Amino acid sequence: MIATEKFSFTGNDGQVLDGRLEMPLYHKPRGAALFAHCFTCTKQSHAATRIAAALAAKGLAVLRFDFTGLGGSDGDFANAGFTTNVEDLTAAAQALEEHGLPPVLLIGHSLGGAAVLAASEHVPQAHGVVTLNAPFDTHHVFEHFGEALETIEAEGEGDVTLGGRTFRISRDFIEQGREQPQGERIANLGRALLVMHTPQDEIVSVDNARRIFEAAKHPKSFIALDGADHLLTEPGAAEYAAETIAAWATPFLTHLPEVPRTDFAGTVEVSTAGGKFAQWVRTERHQFIADEPESYGGSDHGPTPYDLLLAALGTCTSMTIKMYADRKGIPLESVRVELEHSRDHHEDCIDCDKTGAPIQVLDRAIELSGDLTPEQRTRLLEIADKCPVHKTLEGELHIHTTAIPSSES
Repeated sequence: MIATEKFSFTGNDGQVLDGRLEMPLYHKPRGAALFAHCFTCTKQSHAATRIAAALAAKGLAVLRFDFTGLGGSDGDFANAGFTTNVEDLTAAAQALEEHGLPPVLLIGHSLGGAAVLAASEHVPQAHGVVTLNAPFDTHHVFEHFGEALETIEAEGEGDVTLGGRTFRISRDFIEQGREQPQGERIANLGRALLVMHTPQDEIVSVDNARRIFEAAKHPKSFIALDGADHLLTEPGAAEYAAETIAAWATPFLTHLPEVPRTDFAGTVEVSTAGGKFAQWVRTERHQFIADEPESYGGSDHGPTPYDLLLAALGTCTSMTIKMYADRKGIPLESVRVELEHSRDHHEDCIDCDKTGAPIQVLDRAIELSGDLTPEQRTRLLEIADKCPVHKTLEGELHIHTTAIPSSES
Protein backbone atom coordinates (compact mmCIF):
# COMPACT_ATOMS: atom_id res chain seq x y z
CA MET A 1 0.00 0.00 0.00
CA ILE A 2 1.34 3.40 -0.98
CA ALA A 3 0.45 7.08 -0.80
CA THR A 4 0.86 9.49 -3.72
CA GLU A 5 1.73 13.07 -2.84
CA LYS A 6 1.96 16.14 -5.07
CA PHE A 7 5.59 17.28 -5.20
CA SER A 8 6.49 20.51 -6.98
CA PHE A 9 9.93 22.12 -7.14
CA THR A 10 11.80 24.85 -8.99
CA GLY A 11 13.90 24.12 -12.06
CA ASN A 12 17.20 25.67 -13.09
CA ASP A 13 15.53 28.57 -14.90
CA GLY A 14 12.93 29.27 -12.22
CA GLN A 15 10.17 27.20 -13.83
CA VAL A 16 7.90 25.15 -11.57
CA LEU A 17 8.19 21.42 -12.26
CA ASP A 18 5.28 19.19 -11.35
CA GLY A 19 5.90 15.81 -9.78
CA ARG A 20 4.34 13.01 -7.78
CA LEU A 21 6.06 11.38 -4.84
CA GLU A 22 5.14 7.75 -4.22
CA MET A 23 5.61 6.88 -0.54
CA PRO A 24 5.39 3.47 1.14
CA LEU A 25 2.78 3.41 3.89
CA TYR A 26 3.74 0.43 6.01
CA HIS A 27 7.39 1.38 6.45
CA LYS A 28 9.47 4.48 6.48
CA PRO A 29 11.29 4.59 3.13
CA ARG A 30 14.31 2.32 2.79
CA GLY A 31 15.71 4.91 0.40
CA ALA A 32 14.60 7.22 -2.39
CA ALA A 33 14.65 6.90 -6.17
CA LEU A 34 14.28 9.44 -8.97
CA PHE A 35 12.50 8.37 -12.18
CA ALA A 36 13.05 10.08 -15.56
CA HIS A 37 10.33 9.46 -18.16
CA CYS A 38 10.79 8.83 -21.88
CA PHE A 39 10.95 11.49 -24.61
CA THR A 40 7.60 13.33 -25.00
CA CYS A 41 6.13 11.14 -22.23
CA THR A 42 5.10 12.53 -18.84
CA LYS A 43 5.13 11.45 -15.22
CA GLN A 44 1.82 9.69 -16.00
CA SER A 45 3.33 7.27 -18.53
CA HIS A 46 2.64 3.58 -18.05
CA ALA A 47 6.25 2.80 -17.15
CA ALA A 48 6.59 5.78 -14.78
CA THR A 49 3.41 5.11 -12.81
CA ARG A 50 3.73 1.32 -12.65
CA ILE A 51 7.42 1.21 -11.76
CA ALA A 52 7.14 4.02 -9.19
CA ALA A 53 4.16 2.35 -7.50
CA ALA A 54 5.78 -1.08 -7.46
CA LEU A 55 9.02 0.28 -6.00
CA ALA A 56 7.09 2.23 -3.36
CA ALA A 57 5.32 -0.99 -2.40
CA LYS A 58 8.82 -2.45 -1.88
CA GLY A 59 9.67 0.34 0.56
CA LEU A 60 11.23 3.00 -1.70
CA ALA A 61 10.11 6.60 -1.98
CA VAL A 62 9.98 7.41 -5.71
CA LEU A 63 9.69 10.79 -7.39
CA ARG A 64 8.36 10.91 -10.97
CA PHE A 65 7.99 14.35 -12.52
CA ASP A 66 7.35 16.15 -15.81
CA PHE A 67 10.36 17.56 -17.62
CA THR A 68 10.24 21.25 -18.61
CA GLY A 69 7.33 22.05 -20.93
CA LEU A 70 5.61 18.68 -20.55
CA GLY A 71 2.58 17.59 -18.53
CA GLY A 72 2.00 19.89 -15.57
CA SER A 73 5.44 21.53 -15.63
CA ASP A 74 6.10 25.11 -16.69
CA GLY A 75 8.45 26.10 -19.49
CA ASP A 76 8.71 25.82 -23.24
CA PHE A 77 9.28 22.29 -24.53
CA ALA A 78 10.36 23.59 -27.95
CA ASN A 79 13.35 25.37 -26.41
CA ALA A 80 14.13 22.68 -23.87
CA GLY A 81 16.20 19.62 -24.71
CA PHE A 82 18.63 17.06 -23.37
CA THR A 83 20.70 19.55 -21.38
CA THR A 84 17.51 20.95 -19.86
CA ASN A 85 16.42 17.41 -18.89
CA VAL A 86 19.71 16.89 -17.08
CA GLU A 87 19.27 20.21 -15.26
CA ASP A 88 15.71 19.19 -14.32
CA LEU A 89 16.97 15.91 -12.86
CA THR A 90 19.65 17.72 -10.86
CA ALA A 91 17.04 20.10 -9.46
CA ALA A 92 14.74 17.17 -8.63
CA ALA A 93 17.53 15.40 -6.75
CA GLN A 94 18.25 18.54 -4.75
CA ALA A 95 14.55 18.97 -3.94
CA LEU A 96 14.34 15.38 -2.73
CA GLU A 97 17.39 15.85 -0.52
CA GLU A 98 15.90 19.02 0.97
CA HIS A 99 12.77 16.96 1.64
CA GLY A 100 14.87 14.53 3.70
CA LEU A 101 14.94 11.89 0.93
CA PRO A 102 18.31 12.02 -0.86
CA PRO A 103 18.02 9.81 -3.96
CA VAL A 104 20.19 6.69 -3.82
CA LEU A 105 18.88 5.43 -7.15
CA LEU A 106 18.42 7.10 -10.56
CA ILE A 107 16.10 5.36 -13.02
CA GLY A 108 15.56 6.47 -16.61
CA HIS A 109 13.29 5.16 -19.36
CA SER A 110 14.27 5.58 -23.04
CA LEU A 111 15.81 9.06 -23.48
CA GLY A 112 15.29 9.47 -19.73
CA GLY A 113 17.84 6.67 -19.33
CA ALA A 114 20.42 8.69 -21.26
CA ALA A 115 19.51 11.69 -19.08
CA VAL A 116 20.13 9.88 -15.77
CA LEU A 117 23.49 8.67 -17.08
CA ALA A 118 24.42 12.30 -17.76
CA ALA A 119 22.89 13.66 -14.55
CA SER A 120 24.56 11.13 -12.25
CA GLU A 121 27.74 13.20 -11.97
CA HIS A 122 25.61 15.98 -10.44
CA VAL A 123 23.92 13.63 -7.94
CA PRO A 124 26.80 12.34 -5.78
CA GLN A 125 24.45 10.72 -3.24
CA ALA A 126 23.18 8.24 -5.86
CA HIS A 127 24.68 4.77 -5.50
CA GLY A 128 23.10 3.17 -8.56
CA VAL A 129 21.80 4.00 -12.02
CA VAL A 130 19.18 2.03 -13.99
CA THR A 131 18.40 2.43 -17.69
CA LEU A 132 15.28 1.00 -19.34
CA ASN A 133 15.27 0.70 -23.16
CA ALA A 134 17.67 3.63 -23.30
CA PRO A 135 19.66 4.84 -26.34
CA PHE A 136 23.43 5.07 -26.24
CA ASP A 137 23.53 8.27 -28.30
CA THR A 138 21.39 11.22 -27.24
CA HIS A 139 20.70 12.20 -30.85
CA HIS A 140 18.96 8.84 -31.44
CA VAL A 141 15.61 10.58 -31.06
CA PHE A 142 16.29 12.68 -34.15
CA GLU A 143 15.93 9.57 -36.30
CA HIS A 144 12.18 9.82 -35.70
CA PHE A 145 11.91 13.45 -36.83
CA GLY A 146 12.01 12.56 -40.52
CA GLU A 147 12.00 15.47 -43.00
CA ALA A 148 11.03 17.87 -40.20
CA LEU A 149 14.66 17.83 -39.05
CA GLU A 150 15.78 19.71 -42.17
CA THR A 151 13.01 22.28 -41.68
CA ILE A 152 14.05 22.88 -38.08
CA GLU A 153 17.70 23.25 -39.09
CA ALA A 154 16.86 25.69 -41.87
CA GLU A 155 14.08 27.76 -40.29
CA GLY A 156 14.98 27.58 -36.60
CA GLU A 157 11.90 25.59 -35.55
CA GLY A 158 9.27 23.23 -36.85
CA ASP A 159 6.56 20.72 -35.97
CA VAL A 160 7.32 17.06 -35.32
CA THR A 161 4.63 14.39 -35.03
CA LEU A 162 5.44 11.52 -32.67
CA GLY A 163 3.00 8.89 -31.48
CA GLY A 164 0.10 10.83 -32.97
CA ARG A 165 1.02 14.01 -31.10
CA THR A 166 2.56 17.16 -32.59
CA PHE A 167 5.40 18.98 -30.86
CA ARG A 168 7.05 22.28 -31.69
CA ILE A 169 10.82 21.80 -31.77
CA SER A 170 13.49 24.51 -31.99
CA ARG A 171 17.03 24.41 -33.36
CA ASP A 172 18.33 24.79 -29.79
CA PHE A 173 16.53 21.54 -28.91
CA ILE A 174 18.51 19.80 -31.67
CA GLU A 175 21.80 21.36 -30.61
CA GLN A 176 21.35 20.20 -27.01
CA GLY A 177 21.17 16.60 -28.20
CA ARG A 178 24.34 16.69 -30.28
CA GLU A 179 27.90 16.06 -29.24
CA GLN A 180 26.93 14.70 -25.84
CA PRO A 181 29.89 12.64 -24.45
CA GLN A 182 27.75 9.69 -23.37
CA GLY A 183 30.49 7.09 -23.87
CA GLU A 184 32.86 9.03 -21.62
CA ARG A 185 30.12 9.57 -19.02
CA ILE A 186 29.26 5.88 -18.92
CA ALA A 187 32.92 4.86 -18.63
CA ASN A 188 33.38 7.29 -15.72
CA LEU A 189 30.03 6.56 -14.06
CA GLY A 190 31.69 5.47 -10.82
CA ARG A 191 28.66 3.64 -9.46
CA ALA A 192 26.68 0.47 -10.06
CA LEU A 193 24.79 0.27 -13.36
CA LEU A 194 21.80 -1.89 -14.29
CA VAL A 195 20.98 -1.98 -18.01
CA MET A 196 17.49 -3.31 -18.80
CA HIS A 197 16.33 -3.63 -22.40
CA THR A 198 13.70 -5.32 -24.51
CA PRO A 199 15.37 -7.55 -27.13
CA GLN A 200 12.40 -6.93 -29.47
CA ASP A 201 12.44 -3.14 -29.03
CA GLU A 202 11.62 -1.53 -32.39
CA ILE A 203 12.08 2.06 -31.17
CA VAL A 204 15.50 1.77 -29.53
CA SER A 205 17.27 -1.39 -30.65
CA VAL A 206 18.87 -3.69 -28.12
CA ASP A 207 22.26 -2.89 -29.71
CA ASN A 208 22.11 0.35 -27.68
CA ALA A 209 22.06 -1.70 -24.49
CA ARG A 210 25.13 -3.61 -25.67
CA ARG A 211 27.02 -0.38 -26.29
CA ILE A 212 26.05 1.05 -22.88
CA PHE A 213 27.03 -2.17 -21.12
CA GLU A 214 30.38 -2.46 -22.91
CA ALA A 215 31.25 1.18 -22.20
CA ALA A 216 30.56 0.79 -18.47
CA LYS A 217 32.96 -0.53 -15.88
CA HIS A 218 32.01 -2.96 -13.14
CA PRO A 219 29.84 -3.22 -11.13
CA LYS A 220 27.35 -3.56 -14.00
CA SER A 221 24.48 -5.90 -14.83
CA PHE A 222 22.21 -6.58 -17.80
CA ILE A 223 18.62 -7.86 -17.67
CA ALA A 224 16.61 -8.66 -20.79
CA LEU A 225 12.96 -7.58 -20.64
CA ASP A 226 11.97 -10.31 -23.04
CA GLY A 227 8.52 -10.02 -24.61
CA ALA A 228 7.95 -6.39 -23.60
CA ASP A 229 7.59 -3.42 -25.92
CA HIS A 230 9.50 -0.15 -25.76
CA LEU A 231 6.98 1.53 -23.43
CA LEU A 232 6.58 -1.56 -21.19
CA THR A 233 2.83 -1.57 -21.68
CA GLU A 234 2.42 -5.36 -21.70
CA PRO A 235 0.68 -6.60 -18.53
CA GLY A 236 3.26 -7.21 -15.82
CA ALA A 237 6.26 -5.86 -17.77
CA ALA A 238 6.71 -2.67 -15.73
CA GLU A 239 6.03 -4.53 -12.48
CA TYR A 240 8.66 -7.15 -13.37
CA ALA A 241 11.16 -4.38 -14.06
CA ALA A 242 10.37 -2.80 -10.68
CA GLU A 243 10.75 -6.13 -8.84
CA THR A 244 14.13 -6.64 -10.49
CA ILE A 245 15.30 -3.09 -9.75
CA ALA A 246 14.30 -3.38 -6.09
CA ALA A 247 16.20 -6.66 -5.69
CA TRP A 248 19.27 -5.33 -7.52
CA ALA A 249 19.31 -2.11 -5.46
CA THR A 250 19.04 -3.81 -2.06
CA PRO A 251 22.73 -3.21 -1.12
CA PHE A 252 22.24 0.56 -1.56
CA LEU A 253 19.13 0.89 0.54
CA THR A 254 18.90 1.94 4.17
CA HIS A 255 17.07 -0.90 5.92
CA LEU A 256 14.80 -0.64 8.90
CA PRO A 257 16.22 -2.52 11.90
CA GLU A 258 15.87 -6.27 11.47
CA VAL A 259 15.68 -6.91 15.22
CA PRO A 260 13.08 -5.53 17.63
CA ARG A 261 14.00 -2.13 19.00
CA THR A 262 14.69 -2.34 22.71
CA ASP A 263 13.73 1.30 23.20
CA PHE A 264 10.19 0.40 22.10
CA ALA A 265 9.61 -1.88 25.09
CA GLY A 266 6.24 -0.94 26.59
CA THR A 267 5.75 1.98 24.24
CA VAL A 268 3.92 2.81 21.03
CA GLU A 269 5.25 5.21 18.38
CA VAL A 270 2.97 7.08 16.01
CA SER A 271 4.36 9.10 13.09
CA THR A 272 3.08 10.56 9.83
CA ALA A 273 2.92 8.13 6.95
CA GLY A 274 2.11 10.25 3.90
CA GLY A 275 -1.21 11.43 2.60
CA LYS A 276 -3.37 13.82 4.61
CA PHE A 277 -4.01 11.83 7.81
CA ALA A 278 -2.31 8.41 7.51
CA GLN A 279 -0.10 7.46 10.48
CA TRP A 280 2.43 4.71 11.14
CA VAL A 281 1.68 2.92 14.39
CA ARG A 282 4.67 0.95 15.66
CA THR A 283 5.21 -1.20 18.70
CA GLU A 284 8.29 -3.22 19.57
CA ARG A 285 7.38 -6.00 17.14
CA HIS A 286 4.45 -4.82 15.03
CA GLN A 287 3.43 -1.96 12.77
CA PHE A 288 0.34 -0.91 10.84
CA ILE A 289 -1.45 2.12 9.40
CA ALA A 290 -4.18 4.25 10.99
CA ASP A 291 -6.13 6.71 8.85
CA GLU A 292 -9.43 8.52 8.43
CA PRO A 293 -12.12 7.51 5.93
CA GLU A 294 -12.39 9.33 2.60
CA SER A 295 -15.55 11.07 3.83
CA TYR A 296 -13.36 12.91 6.38
CA GLY A 297 -10.60 13.74 3.92
CA GLY A 298 -8.44 10.69 4.58
CA SER A 299 -7.45 7.84 2.28
CA ASP A 300 -8.99 4.99 4.30
CA HIS A 301 -5.70 3.07 4.41
CA GLY A 302 -6.36 1.79 7.93
CA PRO A 303 -8.64 1.92 10.99
CA THR A 304 -9.53 5.29 12.50
CA PRO A 305 -8.37 6.38 15.98
CA TYR A 306 -11.80 5.54 17.41
CA ASP A 307 -11.74 2.18 15.62
CA LEU A 308 -8.50 1.48 17.47
CA LEU A 309 -9.99 2.64 20.77
CA LEU A 310 -12.94 0.29 20.34
CA ALA A 311 -10.62 -2.49 19.20
CA ALA A 312 -8.53 -2.07 22.37
CA LEU A 313 -11.60 -2.44 24.56
CA GLY A 314 -13.02 -5.29 22.50
CA THR A 315 -9.85 -7.36 22.33
CA CYS A 316 -9.12 -6.86 26.02
CA THR A 317 -12.72 -7.84 26.88
CA SER A 318 -12.56 -11.04 24.85
CA MET A 319 -9.13 -11.99 26.20
CA THR A 320 -10.20 -11.40 29.80
CA ILE A 321 -13.37 -13.50 29.43
CA LYS A 322 -11.44 -16.34 27.75
CA MET A 323 -8.72 -16.27 30.37
CA TYR A 324 -11.25 -16.50 33.21
CA ALA A 325 -13.21 -19.29 31.49
CA ASP A 326 -10.06 -21.36 30.97
CA ARG A 327 -9.01 -20.92 34.58
CA LYS A 328 -12.44 -21.92 35.92
CA GLY A 329 -13.03 -24.76 33.49
CA ILE A 330 -16.08 -23.10 31.92
CA PRO A 331 -16.87 -24.65 28.49
CA LEU A 332 -16.64 -21.39 26.57
CA GLU A 333 -16.04 -21.94 22.84
CA SER A 334 -15.77 -18.39 21.47
CA VAL A 335 -16.42 -14.74 22.22
CA ARG A 336 -17.65 -12.07 19.80
CA VAL A 337 -17.76 -8.43 20.84
CA GLU A 338 -19.53 -5.63 18.95
CA LEU A 339 -18.64 -2.06 19.91
CA GLU A 340 -19.84 1.39 18.93
CA HIS A 341 -18.86 4.90 19.97
CA SER A 342 -21.38 7.72 20.26
CA ARG A 343 -21.97 11.03 22.01
CA ASP A 344 -25.23 11.35 23.99
CA HIS A 345 -26.80 14.17 26.02
CA HIS A 346 -28.33 13.01 29.31
CA GLU A 347 -29.90 16.05 30.88
CA ASP A 348 -31.16 14.13 33.91
CA CYS A 349 -27.88 12.33 34.63
CA ILE A 350 -26.37 13.53 37.92
CA ASP A 351 -22.88 12.67 36.63
CA CYS A 352 -23.19 14.83 33.52
CA ASP A 353 -21.04 17.88 33.02
CA LYS A 354 -23.09 20.84 34.28
CA THR A 355 -22.45 22.69 31.02
CA GLY A 356 -24.59 20.16 29.23
CA ALA A 357 -21.68 18.80 27.20
CA PRO A 358 -22.31 15.41 25.58
CA ILE A 359 -21.24 12.26 27.38
CA GLN A 360 -18.91 9.94 25.50
CA VAL A 361 -20.59 6.53 25.25
CA LEU A 362 -19.09 3.17 24.30
CA ASP A 363 -21.74 0.52 23.64
CA ARG A 364 -20.48 -3.05 24.00
CA ALA A 365 -22.47 -6.17 23.09
CA ILE A 366 -21.00 -9.58 23.90
CA GLU A 367 -21.94 -12.91 22.36
CA LEU A 368 -20.78 -16.03 24.23
CA SER A 369 -20.79 -19.40 22.45
CA GLY A 370 -20.64 -22.76 24.20
CA ASP A 371 -22.66 -25.10 26.41
CA LEU A 372 -22.97 -22.55 29.20
CA THR A 373 -25.42 -22.37 32.09
CA PRO A 374 -27.30 -19.11 32.76
CA GLU A 375 -25.14 -18.62 35.85
CA GLN A 376 -21.94 -19.04 33.85
CA ARG A 377 -23.10 -16.54 31.22
CA THR A 378 -23.95 -14.01 33.92
CA ARG A 379 -20.58 -14.46 35.57
CA LEU A 380 -18.65 -14.10 32.30
CA LEU A 381 -20.47 -10.87 31.51
CA GLU A 382 -19.52 -9.59 34.95
CA ILE A 383 -15.89 -10.52 34.26
CA ALA A 384 -16.00 -8.40 31.10
CA ASP A 385 -16.01 -5.31 33.31
CA LYS A 386 -12.75 -6.50 34.91
CA CYS A 387 -10.92 -6.03 31.62
CA PRO A 388 -7.83 -3.80 32.26
CA VAL A 389 -8.63 -1.49 29.34
CA HIS A 390 -12.21 -1.15 30.63
CA LYS A 391 -10.83 -0.15 34.04
CA THR A 392 -8.43 2.33 32.44
CA LEU A 393 -11.20 4.02 30.45
CA GLU A 394 -13.53 4.33 33.44
CA GLY A 395 -10.83 5.18 35.95
CA GLU A 396 -9.25 8.53 36.76
CA LEU A 397 -7.08 8.88 33.68
CA HIS A 398 -4.39 11.53 33.33
CA ILE A 399 -2.52 12.13 30.08
CA HIS A 400 0.86 13.83 30.43
CA THR A 401 2.40 15.47 27.35
CA THR A 402 6.07 16.31 26.97
CA ALA A 403 8.02 17.71 24.02
CA ILE A 404 10.81 15.70 22.41
CA PRO A 405 13.52 17.98 20.96
CA SER A 406 13.62 17.71 17.17
CA SER A 407 16.80 16.35 15.62
CA GLU A 408 16.66 19.35 13.28
CA SER A 409 16.63 21.93 16.08
